[in-house]
Amino acid sequence: MNNFPKSRRITSQKLIDTLFGGGRNKSFAAFPLRAVWMVTDRPDATVPAPPIQILISVPKKRLHHAVDRNRVKRQLREAYRTQQSVLNAALPEDKCLSVAFIWQSDRHVTSEVVAARVAKILSRIAEIEGSNS
Repeated sequence: MNNFPKSRRITSQKLIDTLFGGGRNKSFAAFPLRAVWMVTDRPDATVPAPPIQILISVPKKRLHHAVDRNRVKRQLREAYRTQQSVLNAALPEDKCLSVAFIWQSDRHVTSEVVAARVAKILSRIAEIEGSNS
Protein backbone atom coordinates (compact mmCIF):
# COMPACT_ATOMS: atom_id res chain seq x y z
CA MET A 1 0.00 0.00 0.00
CA ASN A 2 1.30 3.44 -0.95
CA ASN A 3 1.36 5.43 2.26
CA PHE A 4 3.08 8.46 0.72
CA PRO A 5 0.63 10.08 -1.72
CA LYS A 6 1.23 13.34 -3.56
CA SER A 7 -0.92 15.23 -1.06
CA ARG A 8 1.77 14.55 1.57
CA ARG A 9 4.46 16.24 -0.58
CA ILE A 10 5.23 19.93 -0.69
CA THR A 11 4.37 21.00 -4.24
CA SER A 12 3.51 24.67 -3.74
CA GLN A 13 6.29 27.05 -4.77
CA LYS A 14 4.88 29.61 -2.34
CA LEU A 15 5.20 27.15 0.55
CA ILE A 16 8.75 26.23 -0.51
CA ASP A 17 9.72 29.92 -0.62
CA THR A 18 8.19 30.46 2.82
CA LEU A 19 9.95 27.37 4.21
CA PHE A 20 13.40 28.47 3.01
CA GLY A 21 12.79 32.21 3.30
CA GLY A 22 13.75 32.32 6.94
CA GLY A 23 12.03 33.81 9.90
CA ARG A 24 9.77 31.06 11.21
CA ASN A 25 11.75 28.03 10.08
CA LYS A 26 14.06 25.83 12.14
CA SER A 27 16.76 23.43 11.04
CA PHE A 28 18.61 20.42 12.37
CA ALA A 29 21.44 18.38 10.85
CA ALA A 30 22.17 14.68 11.28
CA PHE A 31 24.78 13.89 8.65
CA PRO A 32 24.17 13.00 5.83
CA LEU A 33 20.85 14.84 6.18
CA ARG A 34 19.69 18.31 7.07
CA ALA A 35 16.07 19.04 7.90
CA VAL A 36 14.38 22.42 7.65
CA TRP A 37 10.87 22.65 9.11
CA MET A 38 8.16 25.14 9.85
CA VAL A 39 4.93 24.92 11.83
CA THR A 40 1.92 26.92 10.67
CA ASP A 41 -1.70 27.21 11.69
CA ARG A 42 -4.03 24.84 9.89
CA PRO A 43 -6.11 26.70 7.29
CA ASP A 44 -9.87 26.72 7.75
CA ALA A 45 -10.65 25.51 4.24
CA THR A 46 -13.34 23.11 3.12
CA VAL A 47 -10.70 20.82 1.63
CA PRO A 48 -8.74 19.24 4.49
CA ALA A 49 -5.01 19.80 4.18
CA PRO A 50 -2.68 17.03 5.35
CA PRO A 51 -1.16 17.88 8.73
CA ILE A 52 2.39 17.05 7.61
CA GLN A 53 3.96 17.65 4.20
CA ILE A 54 7.55 16.90 3.25
CA LEU A 55 10.05 17.78 0.54
CA ILE A 56 13.04 15.62 -0.37
CA SER A 57 16.01 17.27 -2.08
CA VAL A 58 19.08 15.45 -3.33
CA PRO A 59 21.25 18.02 -5.16
CA LYS A 60 23.00 17.16 -8.39
CA LYS A 61 26.03 18.91 -6.91
CA ARG A 62 26.29 16.09 -4.34
CA LEU A 63 25.33 13.03 -6.40
CA HIS A 64 25.98 13.53 -10.09
CA HIS A 65 24.16 10.49 -11.48
CA ALA A 66 20.35 10.38 -11.57
CA VAL A 67 20.26 6.73 -10.49
CA ASP A 68 22.19 7.64 -7.34
CA ARG A 69 19.86 10.56 -6.54
CA ASN A 70 16.79 8.39 -7.13
CA ARG A 71 18.15 5.65 -4.86
CA VAL A 72 18.72 8.12 -2.03
CA LYS A 73 15.22 9.60 -2.50
CA ARG A 74 13.72 6.10 -2.29
CA GLN A 75 15.67 5.44 0.91
CA LEU A 76 14.49 8.73 2.44
CA ARG A 77 10.84 8.19 1.47
CA GLU A 78 10.81 4.70 2.94
CA ALA A 79 12.54 5.80 6.15
CA TYR A 80 10.05 8.64 6.56
CA ARG A 81 7.05 6.47 5.70
CA THR A 82 7.89 3.89 8.35
CA GLN A 83 8.55 6.48 11.08
CA GLN A 84 6.06 9.27 10.39
CA SER A 85 3.87 8.29 13.34
CA VAL A 86 6.39 10.02 15.66
CA LEU A 87 5.41 13.39 14.20
CA ASN A 88 1.71 12.60 13.96
CA ALA A 89 1.58 11.97 17.70
CA ALA A 90 3.46 15.16 18.65
CA LEU A 91 1.75 17.66 16.33
CA PRO A 92 -1.24 19.55 17.77
CA GLU A 93 -4.56 19.21 15.90
CA ASP A 94 -4.69 22.88 14.88
CA LYS A 95 -1.18 23.00 13.34
CA CYS A 96 0.45 21.98 10.05
CA LEU A 97 4.08 20.95 9.67
CA SER A 98 6.25 21.36 6.57
CA VAL A 99 9.58 19.49 6.54
CA ALA A 100 12.35 19.54 3.92
CA PHE A 101 15.00 16.81 3.95
CA ILE A 102 18.21 17.86 2.19
CA TRP A 103 20.95 15.36 1.34
CA GLN A 104 24.46 16.63 2.19
CA SER A 105 26.79 13.75 1.43
CA ASP A 106 28.73 12.93 -1.73
CA ARG A 107 28.49 9.21 -1.03
CA HIS A 108 25.89 6.48 -0.63
CA VAL A 109 25.01 5.23 2.82
CA THR A 110 23.09 2.14 3.80
CA SER A 111 19.34 2.20 4.30
CA GLU A 112 19.83 1.44 7.98
CA VAL A 113 21.94 4.57 8.45
CA VAL A 114 19.40 6.68 6.53
CA ALA A 115 16.57 5.27 8.67
CA ALA A 116 18.50 6.00 11.87
CA ARG A 117 19.20 9.61 10.84
CA VAL A 118 15.59 10.20 9.78
CA ALA A 119 14.42 8.76 13.11
CA LYS A 120 16.79 11.08 14.96
CA ILE A 121 15.54 14.10 13.02
CA LEU A 122 11.87 13.21 13.44
CA SER A 123 12.21 12.60 17.17
CA ARG A 124 14.05 15.91 17.55
CA ILE A 125 11.30 17.77 15.64
CA ALA A 126 8.63 16.04 17.72
CA GLU A 127 10.47 16.94 20.93
CA ILE A 128 10.84 20.61 19.98
CA GLU A 129 7.33 21.07 18.58
CA GLY A 130 5.75 19.00 21.34
CA SER A 131 7.29 21.25 23.98
CA ASN A 132 6.22 24.44 22.14
CA SER A 133 2.53 23.59 22.20
